[in-house]
Amino acid sequence: MLKRVLTVLLLFAAAIPPAQAADAKVRLAIVGLDHDHVWGLLKDIAKEPQAELVAIADVHPGLVRKAKAQVPASVKFYSDYVEMLDQVKPEAVIVTTETDRHLEILRACARRHISYSTEKPMATNARDAREMERLARQAGIKLMVNYWNAWVAPTHDLFHRVSGGELGPVQKIIVQYGHEGPKEIGVSKEFEAWLYDPVKNGGGALMDFGCYGAEWALWLKGRPTRVFATAETIKTQQHNRVEDDATIILEYPDAVAILEPSWDWPYNMDRVQVFGPKGSLLATENQLLQRPVRADDLPLEGKPLTLQPVPHQSSNPISYLVDCIRHNRPIENPVAATLNVRVLEILDAARESIRTGRAVNLPPAGAHSTGGH
Repeated sequence: MLKRVLTVLLLFAAAIPPAQAADAKVRLAIVGLDHDHVWGLLKDIAKEPQAELVAIADVHPGLVRKAKAQVPASVKFYSDYVEMLDQVKPEAVIVTTETDRHLEILRACARRHISYSTEKPMATNARDAREMERLARQAGIKLMVNYWNAWVAPTHDLFHRVSGGELGPVQKIIVQYGHEGPKEIGVSKEFEAWLYDPVKNGGGALMDFGCYGAEWALWLKGRPTRVFATAETIKTQQHNRVEDDATIILEYPDAVAILEPSWDWPYNMDRVQVFGPKGSLLATENQLLQRPVRADDLPLEGKPLTLQPVPHQSSNPISYLVDCIRHNRPIENPVAATLNVRVLEILDAARESIRTGRAVNLPPAGAHSTGGH
């Protein structure tokens, strides 16, 4: 009898996945090194005590050499990411590749029940984004879309103040994101090669930074009813195949959001300003400023506010993903899949508006077609 009980206990213990142990680290793998954000993510992994980097898949010899110099010797390297998934069996992958590969890699992960985080935007179009969301839900895996602004204190405080009614109903949102341009700031040649590719990236500045504006608008105000957009290629001497500047107007029944993604700012821009009948809030990467009504003694942008510290598990994408996996918590806005499907619906509508020169009506959530008038 005792022997049979011991046998059952041993079988039961063998059936428990190792990662479910309280002290087990979440095993991570990286797919792609040709997105320059990967180097910051490697630092986040190294600083996260509950994460273990086990493998990297990439085909660029120079980038592989660079990565090998920055990671533990135990990390395995592969040229074929599918082979990596099958041999190493990570619990989650961090995808830092061309945007048009996101769905392909998600399919492979979903088949193997491997959770998945990718750099923004989620995909090059809403159709692919919806399929990614469907596959992840069907497989029961985490799906996250990483935006740097999700992890900084001004973002957290701005959202909580707006959702708490500090401004009253949101009436206007202005998002100005971007920089001097990928070539001007010196991105790697591998990153540059697909950032300026209309297929691999889905566009230029509109995709690269328009996704931030759509993310902010959806998170703070919800789904707009209509989208109008224009795009320009100001740097004609570069002969790029994508736009380097865009303006996207999102219409709501009671508000408007103006998104200004650009590769033509004279310096780095990371501003979101929200207006309501009680005043305004302006968030940058490092500051949150507030101006109430009838405060003529204050600067136009407002006075700086004291920021609340960001909890460790919400301070960077790796810690957040690991925490959600370890405690089986859902991925929440603004990095959740559903919000980011809607980001792509807005960007699809913006590109259609640019093509036709007309505003595009957004259908109710769940409907997939768009039409202009």
